[in-house]
Amino acid sequence: MSKHDTFENDLLKLIFQAVAVANLADNAAGSPAANLYVALHTADPGEANDQTQSEIAYNTYARVSVSRNAAGFTVSANNCVNAGNITFPTCNSGSGTASHFSVGMNAAAGSKILYSGALTANLAISAGITPAFNAGNLTISED
Repeated sequence: MSKHDTFENDLLKLIFQAVAVANLADNAAGSPAANLYVALHTADPGEANDQTQSEIAYNTYARVSVSRNAAGFTVSANNCVNAGNITFPTCNSGSGTASHFSVGMNAAAGSKILYSGALTANLAISAGITPAFNAGNLTISED
Protein backbone atom coordinates (compact mmCIF):
# COMPACT_ATOMS: atom_id res chain seq x y z
CA MET A 1 0.00 0.00 0.00
CA SER A 2 1.08 3.53 -0.63
CA LYS A 3 -0.39 7.02 -0.55
CA HIS A 4 -0.28 9.66 -3.26
CA ASP A 5 2.44 12.24 -2.55
CA THR A 6 -0.10 15.05 -2.28
CA PHE A 7 -2.12 13.12 0.29
CA GLU A 8 1.03 12.25 2.27
CA ASN A 9 1.68 15.99 2.62
CA ASP A 10 -1.98 16.64 3.41
CA LEU A 11 -1.94 14.00 6.16
CA LEU A 12 1.24 15.38 7.73
CA LYS A 13 -0.19 18.93 7.59
CA LEU A 14 -3.43 17.76 9.22
CA ILE A 15 -1.59 16.05 12.09
CA PHE A 16 1.29 18.47 12.65
CA GLN A 17 -0.13 21.82 11.50
CA ALA A 18 -3.90 21.40 12.03
CA VAL A 19 -4.53 22.13 8.32
CA ALA A 20 -7.78 20.67 7.00
CA VAL A 21 -7.80 18.15 4.15
CA ALA A 22 -10.49 19.53 1.85
CA ASN A 23 -13.69 17.45 1.83
CA LEU A 24 -12.09 14.75 4.01
CA ALA A 25 -10.86 15.92 7.42
CA ASP A 26 -10.83 19.11 9.44
CA ASN A 27 -9.66 20.45 12.75
CA ALA A 28 -13.06 21.71 13.88
CA ALA A 29 -13.49 19.53 16.95
CA GLY A 30 -14.87 21.20 20.06
CA SER A 31 -11.36 21.47 21.53
CA PRO A 32 -8.76 20.43 18.94
CA ALA A 33 -5.24 19.69 20.14
CA ALA A 34 -3.09 22.81 20.10
CA ASN A 35 0.16 20.99 20.90
CA LEU A 36 1.89 17.68 20.33
CA TYR A 37 4.38 16.18 22.79
CA VAL A 38 7.80 14.78 21.94
CA ALA A 39 9.22 12.05 24.19
CA LEU A 40 12.53 10.19 24.42
CA HIS A 41 12.75 6.41 24.82
CA THR A 42 15.44 3.93 25.82
CA ALA A 43 14.08 1.36 23.36
CA ASP A 44 11.53 1.21 20.55
CA PRO A 45 8.14 1.94 22.17
CA GLY A 46 6.49 -0.27 19.54
CA GLU A 47 3.21 0.09 17.70
CA ALA A 48 0.96 -1.35 20.40
CA ASN A 49 2.14 0.79 23.31
CA ASP A 50 1.77 4.36 24.54
CA GLN A 51 4.41 7.00 25.25
CA THR A 52 5.20 5.57 28.70
CA GLN A 53 6.71 2.43 27.10
CA SER A 54 10.52 2.59 27.57
CA GLU A 55 10.27 6.34 28.19
CA ILE A 56 13.50 7.75 29.59
CA ALA A 57 13.29 8.65 33.26
CA TYR A 58 16.12 10.92 34.45
CA ASN A 59 15.09 13.12 37.39
CA THR A 60 14.06 16.32 35.57
CA TYR A 61 12.82 14.71 32.35
CA ALA A 62 9.54 15.86 30.85
CA ARG A 63 8.01 15.59 27.39
CA VAL A 64 8.36 18.71 25.29
CA SER A 65 5.32 20.53 23.95
CA VAL A 66 5.47 21.67 20.32
CA SER A 67 2.81 23.88 18.75
CA ARG A 68 0.61 22.11 16.23
CA ASN A 69 1.08 24.68 13.48
CA ALA A 70 3.64 25.94 10.96
CA ALA A 71 5.65 27.56 13.78
CA GLY A 72 6.09 24.12 15.36
CA PHE A 73 6.49 21.92 12.30
CA THR A 74 7.37 22.37 8.64
CA VAL A 75 5.90 19.99 6.05
CA SER A 76 7.13 19.51 2.48
CA ALA A 77 8.09 16.70 0.11
CA ASN A 78 6.38 14.04 2.28
CA ASN A 79 8.47 15.01 5.32
CA CYS A 80 7.70 16.80 8.54
CA VAL A 81 10.50 18.47 10.54
CA ASN A 82 10.58 20.53 13.70
CA ALA A 83 10.59 24.22 12.80
CA GLY A 84 12.35 25.26 16.02
CA ASN A 85 14.56 23.64 18.62
CA ILE A 86 12.99 20.96 20.82
CA THR A 87 14.91 21.14 24.10
CA PHE A 88 14.33 18.74 26.98
CA PRO A 89 15.11 19.66 30.60
CA THR A 90 18.76 19.38 31.64
CA CYS A 91 19.52 16.20 33.55
CA ASN A 92 20.46 16.97 37.18
CA SER A 93 20.79 13.35 38.30
CA GLY A 94 20.00 9.92 37.02
CA SER A 95 20.95 8.67 33.59
CA GLY A 96 19.81 6.73 30.57
CA THR A 97 20.50 6.27 26.90
CA ALA A 98 17.88 7.55 24.48
CA SER A 99 17.62 5.51 21.28
CA HIS A 100 14.11 6.45 20.07
CA PHE A 101 11.63 9.32 20.07
CA SER A 102 7.86 9.52 19.85
CA VAL A 103 5.27 12.19 19.16
CA GLY A 104 2.03 11.94 21.10
CA MET A 105 -1.01 13.78 22.35
CA ASN A 106 -0.40 14.38 26.08
CA ALA A 107 2.22 15.97 28.32
CA ALA A 108 2.31 12.97 30.67
CA ALA A 109 0.91 9.51 31.34
CA GLY A 110 -0.25 7.01 28.73
CA SER A 111 -0.43 9.17 25.62
CA LYS A 112 -1.29 7.74 22.23
CA ILE A 113 1.77 7.59 19.95
CA LEU A 114 1.19 9.24 16.59
CA TYR A 115 4.70 8.62 15.23
CA SER A 116 7.89 7.10 16.64
CA GLY A 117 11.30 6.24 15.31
CA ALA A 118 14.94 5.58 16.03
CA LEU A 119 17.39 8.40 16.65
CA THR A 120 20.22 8.63 14.14
CA ALA A 121 22.60 7.97 17.05
CA ASN A 122 22.01 6.94 20.65
CA LEU A 123 22.25 9.76 23.18
CA ALA A 124 23.79 9.01 26.58
CA ILE A 125 22.15 11.27 29.15
CA SER A 126 23.68 12.00 32.55
CA ALA A 127 24.05 14.99 34.89
CA GLY A 128 24.61 18.21 32.94
CA ILE A 129 23.34 16.87 29.59
CA THR A 130 20.49 18.79 27.89
CA PRO A 131 18.94 16.59 25.18
CA ALA A 132 17.67 18.54 22.17
CA PHE A 133 16.64 18.30 18.55
CA ASN A 134 17.90 21.38 16.74
CA ALA A 135 15.49 22.88 14.21
CA GLY A 136 15.11 20.55 11.26
CA ASN A 137 16.70 17.55 12.99
CA LEU A 138 13.56 15.62 13.95
CA THR A 139 12.22 14.18 10.71
CA ILE A 140 9.01 12.23 10.22
CA SER A 141 8.36 10.83 6.78
CA GLU A 142 5.21 9.50 5.15
CA ASP A 143 7.05 8.06 2.14
